Amino acid sequence: MTASTALFPIELPLWRTARPYLVSLAQLALRIALAIPFYRSGITKWDGFLQLSDSADALFTDEFKLHLFGGEYPFPAPHYMALASGVMEVVLPVLLVFGLGTRAAALGLLGMTAIIQLTEPQGWANFHLIWAATALALFVHGPGKVSLDALIGKGLAGLRN
Repeated sequence: MTASTALFPIELPLWRTARPYLVSLAQLALRIALAIPFYRSGITKWDGFLQLSDSADALFTDEFKLHLFGGEYPFPAPHYMALASGVMEVVLPVLLVFGLGTRAAALGLLGMTAIIQLTEPQGWANFHLIWAATALALFVHGPGKVSLDALIGKGLAGLRN
């Protein structure tokens, strides 16, 4: 008996048919759910195309501090951190929604979540744990069949045959 059949030893034919579609739907939902808060945050950091807002710069220069080993420390190179954050918070969610480079995008957002956690330590229970778990699930399980990654994979498999 496998872990999936331990609770329900008799697998219903409908479940066997529906399960792959439900798994892909769940992976799509995870990709979108993780993308939304990061994208919303990312677009607030821009005043126009490739024009970083003054408020984003000010946040990383004056407001945001890294909480490490019981102390608060300023971000190194705050302008570049604001720029990197703004770019990654827009690009990585778009990649996730389309399911392109999903594992890399999820890993990038997992890393951003870790940095956000170091900046806002009280956010762990509210959002950061959910973001980290979602990013980790996408990194481990991939984008699902409803993704450009899967489409590209099918195309490459067709070229090999």
